[in-house]
Amino acid sequence: MAGATPKLIKELRAMTGAGMLDCKNALNETEGDLDKAVQNLREAGLGKAAKKAGNVAAEGVIAVKVNADNTQATMLELNAQTDFVAKNENFLNLTQEIVSHAQENGITDADALAASSINGVEFNEFLNGKIATIGENLVARKVTSITGDVVNAYVHTNGRVGVLLAATCDEAAKEKTSALLKSLCMHASAMKPTVIAYTDLDPAFVESENKAIVAEIEAENDELVRLKKPLKNIPQFVSRSQLTQSAVETEKESMKAALIAQGKPEKIIDNIIKGQIARWIDDNCQLDSRFALLSQAYVMDDKKTVEEAIADVDASIKLTSYIRFELGEGIEKKEEDFAAEVAAQMAK
Repeated sequence: MAGATPKLIKELRAMTGAGMLDCKNALNETEGDLDKAVQNLREAGLGKAAKKAGNVAAEGVIAVKVNADNTQATMLELNAQTDFVAKNENFLNLTQEIVSHAQENGITDADALAASSINGVEFNEFLNGKIATIGENLVARKVTSITGDVVNAYVHTNGRVGVLLAATCDEAAKEKTSALLKSLCMHASAMKPTVIAYTDLDPAFVESENKAIVAEIEAENDELVRLKKPLKNIPQFVSRSQLTQSAVETEKESMKAALIAQGKPEKIIDNIIKGQIARWIDDNCQLDSRFALLSQAYVMDDKKTVEEAIADVDASIKLTSYIRFELGEGIEKKEEDFAAEVAAQMAK
C-alpha cells in the first residue's frame, strides 16, 4: 500500500489537526492506513504532550452551553496554538464536550475543571490524549457558570467573544426576558462593557479615568481651536457615581444665574434648565457609557440606553450576572518569523 500522498496527508490533517510533517511520517510508517496513522499520532503524541505544554496557546474558541430551562449557562475558553487547529471539527467537538462536562458537574472555574474526571479518567490525562492526537498544546484556560431566574448566552460567529447574562423577573416575563438577554449578550459582545451598572465601577478607576478623559477632551479642543470649530464641553465628572445631589443643585443654580443674566423670562427658566441639566449629566457620565452596560446606548435602538430598553420590555427585569470572555485576552503571544519557520520545515 502506498504511504503518504498529498490527498491522504490532507485527510489525516483534517481528521486530527496534527502538523503536516507529523501526518506525512505517520502515513509512511503505516503504509497509508488512515486508522493506524491516527493511532500512530496518538501514541507518538502521548510522549510529546508534556513538551507541548510549554508552547503558547493563544488561539482557540469560546464555547457556551445553556441548559434546557434557561436557568444555567456555562462558558469555556479552550486554547490551541494555531487558528488552523481551532477551526478543526475535532477541536470544536472537544470544546462542546468539555463545556457540557463543566455544566453537568457544577464546575465554575479552571482549577475545578483540572481537578475533575471526565469519561472515567482524570481531566489532565484526558486533555493529554487530545494533545497527542491533535499535535498542539491545548489549554482549558477559563470556565465559568451563572444561574438565575433566566439566563442566556451568545458566542460571536468567529468564536472569539462570548457573553453570559442572568436576570431576575416575574414568572410571566420569563420568555421575553430570555429573548432580551440574547440581544443584550450580542450588544455586550460588541460594546465591551466591564460591569452591569455604574455603581459597580471601582472608585479609584473612576477617579483616574476622570483625569484621563478631561485630558483627552482638552487635547481635542486644542485641535478644534486650530480648525476653528466649536469646542467640546469639558466635564467636571465622568460617572453618575460622582454626581451627588449637592453637585447637581450647584450646577442648576449656576445655570439659573447665567440665564437670568441673559435676560431670560423667569417663567421659562425652569424648562430651559431641565434640558441643560440633562445635557450636563450626559457630559459628566462619559465613563458610564463606555464601561457600564445599563448606561450604554443600546445597539438595537441607539435612541435608548440599555436600561431603558430593558424597562420597555418588562419593569420586573433586573440583571444579576454578567461575564464576557475574549479569546486570548491577557496572553502574551510570541511573534513568529513565518518565513524562517517555512524554511526550517522545508529543510527537514
